[in-house]
Order: sequence, then C-alpha cells, then structure tokens
Amino acid sequence: MQDVAAALQAVQARIRSAEERFGRAPGSVALLAVTKTRPPEDLRAAFAAGQRAFGENYVSEALGKMGALEDLAIEWHFIGPVQSNKTRPIAERFAWVHSVDREKVARRLAEQRPAGLPPLQVCLEVNVSGEESKSGVAPGELPALARTVVGLPRLRLRGLMAVPAPGEDFELQRQAFRSLRELFEGLRAEGLPLDTLSMGMSGDLEAAVAEGSTLVRVGTAIFGPR
Repeated sequence: MQDVAAALQAVQARIRSAEERFGRAPGSVALLAVTKTRPPEDLRAAFAAGQRAFGENYVSEALGKMGALEDLAIEWHFIGPVQSNKTRPIAERFAWVHSVDREKVARRLAEQRPAGLPPLQVCLEVNVSGEESKSGVAPGELPALARTVVGLPRLRLRGLMAVPAPGEDFELQRQAFRSLRELFEGLRAEGLPLDTLSMGMSGDLEAAVAEGSTLVRVGTAIFGPR
C-alpha cells in the first residue's frame, strides 16, 4: 500500500524544486489531490498529512465520499466533464469546478448555486490539443465563453484548465501548456480578472510549472496507480 503521507511530501518537494528551477516564487503553485476511484480512507490519510484540496471526476462517487468525510474541512473541486443533468449537485456541494466548457453548463451552475454559499469558483476547460475525444472549449471560442461567465451571478471566473495529450517529451509538454498560458494572458489583457492556471499532472507537472501553472492536479504520484 502506498504511504500517502510520504508520497504527498515527495510531490510537494517536486513542486518546490520546479518553482526554484524555473524562477517561480516559492509557494506560488498549489496542489490539488486527485482522488477519483480512491476510497475515503486514502483521502483521510492525505488530509492527516496536511492536504486540504481534493479533486473528483464523478459526481455520484464524490457525494459518497463527502458523506463519509463530512467531519473534515475539505475543499472539494470538481474536475471531470460536467453533464447538464449533474449541474445541481456540483453547484450545491463543490467549492470549485475546473471543467466548464459551454454556456449552457455555466448558466445552469449559476442558477443552481445556493445563495447562502460563496460564489462557485470556475475554471474554463480548453481543448488545447484539438482532440475530438477530449472535452473543452475550442481556443477560438474561449473569449466569448469567458465574457459570458464573468457576467453570470453566483459564479466567479478564476482561470483556465487543460488536459493536454500525454507525452514524454519535456519540450512538447511545455508547448501545450504554453498555449494555455498565452490564452490566459490574452484574457487578462482584455481585463478579465483571472488568477488560476489549472494545469499539470503526475507525469508533467514540472513542464506545467515552467509555463506558469498555479495549480497542479496530482493523483497517481500521491496514491499510486489505480
């Protein structure tokens, strides 16, 4: 069984090392522990080791864990594809959603976010690799979607997210993340108050940090292979 505390410490060390290597400010890159298919005990072990933000891909699975871990002050992030018929539990139970890629979903989340909760923190998922099998808004359609989301109540647009095509080549990894950063910078130049680049996973977090990631989403390196 993976030693979650030790693995978590090793991932944090990788992040700090990448920050130093690429001239990033210490502590400028946060860690989201990705916990799809992981049992509640794994999340509890990571929480005990200091991790507070957890990312889930499937609504029904996440709701079960929320019930099992309601004694813990976890910050829940939804990072999987958002189905229109699943927006209500996402709006009601999560603090963040990283994977908004169309106006219909954004409007439903805004309508269904309870008034007593803080605004739902939103990242727009961009299909930077142009893969038909991947979700995400096309880069050319991103500005219009971003402007729409900024105008919706109960949502706060924070930034962009991407899941580029996997690859081992470091420079190709950087190239994919660079394209997302350039889109991010373009929206900021238009006056949109973005502060979050959700990019980088277990196999490519160093390349993501090099290109400006502020939040890496790591599962396997913390919890072991599924």
